[in-house]
Amino acid sequence: MIRRAIDIAVSATVLTATAPLIAVAMVAIRLESPGHPIYRQRRVGLNGHEFDVLKLRTMVQGAEHVGPGLAVNENDTRITRVGALLRRISLDELPNLLNVLRGEMSLIGPRPTLPHQVASYDERQRGRLAVRPGITGWAQVNGRASLPWSERIELDLYYIENRSWRLDLEILKRTPAMVLGGDGLYKGQTGGWRP
Repeated sequence: MIRRAIDIAVSATVLTATAPLIAVAMVAIRLESPGHPIYRQRRVGLNGHEFDVLKLRTMVQGAEHVGPGLAVNENDTRITRVGALLRRISLDELPNLLNVLRGEMSLIGPRPTLPHQVASYDERQRGRLAVRPGITGWAQVNGRASLPWSERIELDLYYIENRSWRLDLEILKRTPAMVLGGDGLYKGQTGGWRP
């Protein structure tokens, strides 16, 4: 209950403070390319519950149906100019705070994954679904998308098995450098999901 109360208080405060920035970003997205500025994608959360994660759209409308589909790498031509900036400093994730307010996500936890990825989990890997997914997490601050998928899962399971306020504070301490540095933003040669 304490974690949930903190999630609500922090997400509401940050959303209020960044509302003008989100509004400006939404206008910029619409001016550059047609389509809704908010992107919704089905993800899997706590206990296998599916929900729509919310993000600022950083790619052309319908990008998931063009070229490599859901796979995104650096210099992807589907990423808009505004989108590249939003991704670079992770501002595209700000609408995730609405998911936190709704109880679908937490501030800290494993990143929510796609249903087809969860369908391939073995019994141990399904342990990722034991907590609410997070905006940031142990795998995020240790390499995020640049890590092989199996390693990301193991880091998330480590977090769940060793979850504590001390570990949460360590994640929060590392998150700004990860966001501002842009490290691990794209999968590169070794990261990403492999079926």
